[in-house]
Amino acid sequence: MTTYERDARTLELPWPFTGREDELELVRRSSVTGRQGVVVTGPAGTGKTRLITEAVQGTDCVRVTGTPETSALPFAAFAHLLSDRVSLPGAVRHLSGVRLLVVDDAHLLDEASAALVHQLAVHGRTRLVVAAATGTAPVPGAVSRLWTGELLTHLALEPLPYDETAALLAGAGLEPLTVRRLHRVCRGDLRLLRDLLGALRESGPLTRVPDTGEWAWRGPLPLTATVRDRIAALLDGRGPGERDTLERLAFAEPLPLRLGPGLDDALGLDDALDLAVLERLETDGLIHADDRGAVRLAHPLHGPALRASAGRLRARRLASTPEQCEPALKDEQEQLAERIERLDVREVPAPVGEWLAAGDLPVPAGYAAVRARYSWLRGELREAAAWAREGLRAAPGDASCGTELARAAAEWGDGAVVRGDGGLAHYGPVRLGEPEGAARAVERLDGVLAQHAEALARGAGPALDRAAEALAGRGLLLFAAEAHAQAVRVHRDPRAARMSRTRAVALARRCQGARTPALSGLVLGELTARQRQIVTLAAAGLSNRQIAEQLTLSVRTVGNHLYGAYTRLGASDRAALPWLTEQPDRRSA
Repeated sequence: MTTYERDARTLELPWPFTGREDELELVRRSSVTGRQGVVVTGPAGTGKTRLITEAVQGTDCVRVTGTPETSALPFAAFAHLLSDRVSLPGAVRHLSGVRLLVVDDAHLLDEASAALVHQLAVHGRTRLVVAAATGTAPVPGAVSRLWTGELLTHLALEPLPYDETAALLAGAGLEPLTVRRLHRVCRGDLRLLRDLLGALRESGPLTRVPDTGEWAWRGPLPLTATVRDRIAALLDGRGPGERDTLERLAFAEPLPLRLGPGLDDALGLDDALDLAVLERLETDGLIHADDRGAVRLAHPLHGPALRASAGRLRARRLASTPEQCEPALKDEQEQLAERIERLDVREVPAPVGEWLAAGDLPVPAGYAAVRARYSWLRGELREAAAWAREGLRAAPGDASCGTELARAAAEWGDGAVVRGDGGLAHYGPVRLGEPEGAARAVERLDGVLAQHAEALARGAGPALDRAAEALAGRGLLLFAAEAHAQAVRVHRDPRAARMSRTRAVALARRCQGARTPALSGLVLGELTARQRQIVTLAAAGLSNRQIAEQLTLSVRTVGNHLYGAYTRLGASDRAALPWLTEQPDRRSA
């Protein structure tokens, strides 16, 4: 079995295993003595094979793999383990001595091999770790009954979420808007993500971002073989009307259901969208109509892929100009500003601004400032700074974008808390953990902010946890992480304190390196004793070799411990370690 050596300093393919800690532990537990095993299912590209490889690394196992080319040959997957003309009972007896059997791509097994795997699960003498892709071709009945019949523990693997995708790409030096764009078009499909990142590196569209040294992807989607396959699957069996509608949406989404003559002319459309065609596409899950009557493609990959594959003349006829997008961009800005006012910043589609940024087109400073504030409230500090820089690129010296850039940079730079303005003007003392200031601020704050202030003023751990849950429910993830962290320090019950710490760390990891006073030093509690020891020495400036000599370890062992610590701390290198090991008494800036 192939294993991969991990290096915390670089991002090379195969990528280091990132996230999936709970899933990894479940697979490991299910594959030990006394357990029958586990079947891992999920869409193609979600990392099932990599998860299983990581889970069984170092164990004595036998591995078989299903392939489409041999799906008609009996026992083809087991050909290297069985003799010719073996029967099913004979195959079961022959493999009964195998302690751990790993079955990859079980959805592609021939019928005899699928039946053999099922019988091994029934007999229970061989522990099984099985991976099967769902959502594409039908899964053999003998395989699906492994989980529907509850023969094995079932783990339905979801696509890798954004924060774990960002951690995976941390060593690639990509700027935040590029990371977000890659995650959006891939939707957690690691196979597609690796394909696109490789194409971007090879073809050279990545450019340096001034003042940051990070790499930005601006321009069209690379037309890799994988992307072409996705386009072919999208258009396969579609009539001319459906193809035309999909391409129109690709170049001008979101579009209103009923287009007036003026808008039709502006977009270069000969006639309004056909409602019957839209209904068919919606039934097939290819488009989505929101509550405001706007229609867009359901999968974020389809628009960029169709635009990249269109001919130059067709693209010129269908493509919108920045001027034509002004009404939609203004509407998008107003929606975001309204949600900011209500302190409801849960994730919402905002494709027009993203289209401008992705195309390397000027982003109006007013929009960029609102987008930066929205990202900051969500705890997406690096994205907030990136949006502010986009606005400053279009309007150098813009005060609102300058303010948002400083606000975001402060909270992932020196850890200072900017007191804010508007409804957040009195919230600074609450975030800083000042009970007296929080007591004075209660009457000046509203809603969830007032709930947080009141809980802090009382020094009530359970109330702080409830406030954190309310903040997280509105998308205010950084504030929620801070509230849970404050609860850790006032809980009298050690178990409650550990739970609050775990929740605070989980939320803080999603806040793109946030370094605020409430979170300072908190995450070290999530490390093992050895990891804390090594991190402390690394933060003091010792090299891996010096640490290894002091602790009588190998340099590789030190590197592996640091890699695990980086993953848990949400850090990408040693630069963050001194701050993470400190607990400074900072105040507002």
